[in-house]
Amino acid sequence: MSSATKPFEEHNARRFIWANGLQGVGDQIVAAKTVLPWLLQAAGTPGFFIALLVPIRESGSMLPQAALTPWITTQPSRKTIWVAGSIGQAITAALIAVSALLFDAAVLGVAVVLLLALLAFSRSLCSIASKDVQGRTISKGRRGLITGRATAVGGAVALFVGLFLEWVGSDIPVWILACLIFLAAAAWAVAAIVFSTIKEPESQVKTQGVRRGWWSDTWGLFAQDRDFRTFVIVRSLLLVTALSTSFIVILSHEIDSGITGLGAFLIASGLAAVLGGRISGIWSDSSSRTVMSLGALVGSLTVLALVAAADWLSPEINAWVFPLGFFLVNLAHTAVRVARKTYLVDMAEGDNRTRYVGAANTIIGIVLLALGVVSGAVAQLSSSAALIFLSVVGLIGVAAATRLREVSASPA
Repeated sequence: MSSATKPFEEHNARRFIWANGLQGVGDQIVAAKTVLPWLLQAAGTPGFFIALLVPIRESGSMLPQAALTPWITTQPSRKTIWVAGSIGQAITAALIAVSALLFDAAVLGVAVVLLLALLAFSRSLCSIASKDVQGRTISKGRRGLITGRATAVGGAVALFVGLFLEWVGSDIPVWILACLIFLAAAAWAVAAIVFSTIKEPESQVKTQGVRRGWWSDTWGLFAQDRDFRTFVIVRSLLLVTALSTSFIVILSHEIDSGITGLGAFLIASGLAAVLGGRISGIWSDSSSRTVMSLGALVGSLTVLALVAAADWLSPEINAWVFPLGFFLVNLAHTAVRVARKTYLVDMAEGDNRTRYVGAANTIIGIVLLALGVVSGAVAQLSSSAALIFLSVVGLIGVAAATRLREVSASPA
């Protein structure tokens, strides 16, 4: 496909990669699954606050999007919304770093939870605006590649930070974690500057917004639009790669094997993003639904293999198996994440894309909370039981993905 099918496409593609790559740097560092739990644990924060981090970060960035859609669809420029969201993340991340230096114990827990909620809301602005700007400025057939490259940029920085933390050792001072969070805040600030230079075309139609309530519009899309409904159901079933990593770490500790330090988490996550981002992006431009399905299949089978390894293999062997399995699940998650973003951008045009993104993410936020509660309840039996449950859900999603309509461009 010609790279000149949209005005200023090469200019915009470079800026999209760097802005979203820098946002990825922030995501990897101010991470509810890795750095923030480590920070709170080091500061003696009660476990209650640590347990709130992932639900607040994940659901907080998804649930508001359908409610925001009526307002966003009245805005002629969507890049300014992304810029505002990135600045919001920069400010809240900097305040988290300041809190880490000033507070400890429960006071720090309250501060981080509240600021993370604000950061997640800011991220929801970026999420809903990003796909619309990408659809307006990048041609179908290149969007997966652009998203994959941006993912790889964030992963490369995370890999470097992980290696640095491995060099520091397992006893990481709070001030070092605070400095890393300041670095993430700076990355979001620079991302806002870069994204503001994208040349966004003026809307070809008058922006009129959504003519009914946001929940009515969300439910109406789900009930009446078969393609959208199928996508939401499949995406809900493919949450296995997002939810299983914390249980893998718990199982690893239960058998006294595998991943032991914060640096190892970031190395595995960063390497998966670097290797998986670009490759899955290129493949997603050919068939994003296939990449989603294969990513979920690899993730589900890897999780089942780790459960079996925990029961049947020795701790010495599992010391190699579990870090490798954690990496493979992260790699599968990268593929699913890049592919689903590409699929959603390719699926619709104009304000319909904004409605799809907002509605889908709000519904997924609700499903994420529900699935998190169910998997948490199953985990009361054992972490292995929770992983088996998530794997079965993922395998059902692999089968359901065959019902998705092909929306990606054919290879050039």
